[in-house]
Amino acid sequence: MFEKALALDPQYAEAYARLGWTYWLEWAWRWSADPQTLERALALAHQAVALDDSLPGAHSLLSAVYALKQQSDQAIAEGERAIALDSNFADSYELQAQALNAAGQPEKALRMTEQAMRLNPRYPPVYLFQSGWAYFGTGRYAEAIATLKEAISRNPNLMTAHLFLALSYLRQWVFQQSADAQTLAQALTAAQRAISLSDSFSVGHIVLGYVYLWQKQYEPAMAEMERAIALDPNNATGYAVLAETLSRVSRPEEAVGMAEQALRRKPNTPDQHLCFVGAAYYLTGQPEEAIAPLKQYLSCYPNFLGAHLTLAAVYSELGRGAEARAEAAEVLRLNPQFSLEVHRQREPIKDPVMLERQLAALRKAGLK
Repeated sequence: MFEKALALDPQYAEAYARLGWTYWLEWAWRWSADPQTLERALALAHQAVALDDSLPGAHSLLSAVYALKQQSDQAIAEGERAIALDSNFADSYELQAQALNAAGQPEKALRMTEQAMRLNPRYPPVYLFQSGWAYFGTGRYAEAIATLKEAISRNPNLMTAHLFLALSYLRQWVFQQSADAQTLAQALTAAQRAISLSDSFSVGHIVLGYVYLWQKQYEPAMAEMERAIALDPNNATGYAVLAETLSRVSRPEEAVGMAEQALRRKPNTPDQHLCFVGAAYYLTGQPEEAIAPLKQYLSCYPNFLGAHLTLAAVYSELGRGAEARAEAAEVLRLNPQFSLEVHRQREPIKDPVMLERQLAALRKAGLK
């Protein structure tokens, strides 16, 4: 219909924007595997802006396209332009939340979703997804789970909500923020549901593989990660997660090779691969190499307990006691009940000697 509208009026800016959104949705929700789909959305957005620079939806479309192209600065700038043109349009705030989440700025994204919901109290499920994503990024996993479950109850086919639900359950389990023995099983169920909705989305296989890792199902974990890389060989996160997994099963040369591959590529979200790369370097006996990626990751996600935990072990092994104790304090800030005994039970390091080395380093840093 939008193409018919443009045939009747080639100067109809909003029709270009609406048609562009159609292409964007096709690409974002994996309804199309043709890489030109996103380029078509970009071209239509530029055409709409050229015809009417005051059209908020055209700038929001540009923002959404740039976010998927991992051009965060442009995405955020276009989102700001859309809001400036119409500060009462709720969808512009939700789309800006998407750009901020994708840029690794979850605190700002959460404020945007809150404003979107104030402006539109009858908000669609995607608003809840953006909130859940932001809660996840800030380390508020219980709130992420509640919000994502509500989104899914309103749209059971919201594939990305299932993925973040799986990751939220997983982090609750890994970071000892849930004592429920079913938490890990719930993570697996959510990841499998996401795969059932889109088997061709590489991130789904990354998440499923990572859940398998923490279930200590090493072979299925590596198979899923290899599947993710085959589906999207340009996504850094697949290589990074496989690097961490290989390091946990005592295959250091392969792990370092995968970490190097990850560092040569971009992830879907800036810096999200660095926590896995840092863990891989630490577990392969290269603690000095682990510091930079972990610190960079924490600059975006300061409430990620796992990175603080790994840095505590890194600094402890390097004899940098004050820094090790500071990182241990961050672990206890995020979870005052953190226990090394529970960590011993849950940690999927396959080699008992390597696990004891890590536990000794963490005890030296002050954790119990």
